[in-house]
Amino acid sequence: MLETRDLELLEHIQRGLPVCSRPYLEIGLCCGMSETEVIERLTKLKQQGLIKRLGVIVKHRQLGYRANAMIVWNVPDQVIKQLGKEISHFSFVTLCYQRPKQPEWPYNLYCMIHGKDKATVLNQLEQLIEACHLNCFDKEILFSRQCFKQRGAIYQKPGPSLAHG
Repeated sequence: MLETRDLELLEHIQRGLPVCSRPYLEIGLCCGMSETEVIERLTKLKQQGLIKRLGVIVKHRQLGYRANAMIVWNVPDQVIKQLGKEISHFSFVTLCYQRPKQPEWPYNLYCMIHGKDKATVLNQLEQLIEACHLNCFDKEILFSRQCFKQRGAIYQKPGPSLAHG
């Protein structure tokens, strides 16, 4: 059950975190909570699965990054965690995660590379392949062709029966 204070907190974070050195303190001031209470409540909501993740949305095109590619790999399950750790250490890799293989889609390791142009992304991919010994795994390189609107989650206000004070 969500408390009224949790609903108010969710309403504030769906607008995005303030750009400052202590965003949870700033949100707490708006919600009448301490910084510690904000962090504790967000932690609890995440543990309950009501918040899947908190992350940053970078508008990479505004920063001059015009090319990006999702590289999908078909790797053995027993090495996926180790490879994921190695891949995610590269500064040009902005996402790295695992998904289950599907009968029609055999890829289970995904990583995103952003670059100023397509040639840069391909050069970075070659660095990654060489450094992590990935040349023996099947892969697909999926360059973005269109930029979609990026935003965080929007939480609907539930009816009064879900909230209590």
